[in-house]
Amino acid sequence: MEGILKTLLLGLIDSIKGTILIFYLDKQIKDRQNTPRDFGTPRRRSTNLASSKNTPKKQEDPKILKRAIQCCLLNGGVFWLSILFFECVLLPGIKSAIGLLFGHSPGTDQSIWSWIKPLLMWTFGTSWVLPLFILSKVVNALWFQDIADSAFRHTRGHPQQFSSVSKLVADSLFSVLVQALFLVQSVLVSMIPIPILGDLLSLVHMCLLYSLYAFEYKWCNMGWELHRRLTYIENNWPYFIGFGLPLAVLTAIPNSYIISGCVFSILFPLFIISGNEADPGSQPFEFRLKLFSPVITISNKIFNQTIGNRVNETKKIAHR
Repeated sequence: MEGILKTLLLGLIDSIKGTILIFYLDKQIKDRQNTPRDFGTPRRRSTNLASSKNTPKKQEDPKILKRAIQCCLLNGGVFWLSILFFECVLLPGIKSAIGLLFGHSPGTDQSIWSWIKPLLMWTFGTSWVLPLFILSKVVNALWFQDIADSAFRHTRGHPQQFSSVSKLVADSLFSVLVQALFLVQSVLVSMIPIPILGDLLSLVHMCLLYSLYAFEYKWCNMGWELHRRLTYIENNWPYFIGFGLPLAVLTAIPNSYIISGCVFSILFPLFIISGNEADPGSQPFEFRLKLFSPVITISNKIFNQTIGNRVNETKKIAHR
């Protein structure tokens, strides 16, 4: 038990490091770009220095902090504040105006408000919240990848590529399916009719899922396939529960799924950086927590029945 708590605490501490590192990474990247390289012998060094002056090297400006600020502005400054303005300012204002106009007739103002409020909420949701939510998801995905790639190149060099494009696509599709089913599994375990147990198991699921989100950028850049990523999390589950705990708790506080998504998008860049810098260790824990095993089994069946059948049909057509 003591070992579990120590490892969990280590993961918790590592998850917070991104809050500090994000203010220094850009400067470190810039300093490394400006540091002259050692070209070996003096004659070779002078020759290479002269040629490097004649062919200026194009350097990309570090933008980790910039992307993180953009995530905060989009999700917090635009998306979240617009929802708060609608719910806390606009709706109460319209309700007060209806009360002033129809307050002299008992029950009329409440009757009018009872059908105007759902109409306003539906209009706001379909014309503003839903389009902006979809747009923010796409933009966030691009910015998250940009942050992860910049941090990875700074600490580990150029990312390793998958052996083929088809392998990359298959790994990505299978990963999305596993994560979606694991999210459903977390909802199902939360319905266990035992006080606290259901909520605790659901929290553990979300901690592991958020850790997978954060570390997956680094592991994919290292060339790790999905089965290796999931096995590593299951073997080191105390660390990853601790790592994902802050984000899981903070996103569980809002009652609205939309607001919870805003909180996630604002904080997630910090966890990407923390995951890139963290070192969970290579020594697996005493026993493996196989929470991903059920969804992997289901995903394999779905994948084999859909993708596998199409591949077999293609092979049959090719042999005709």
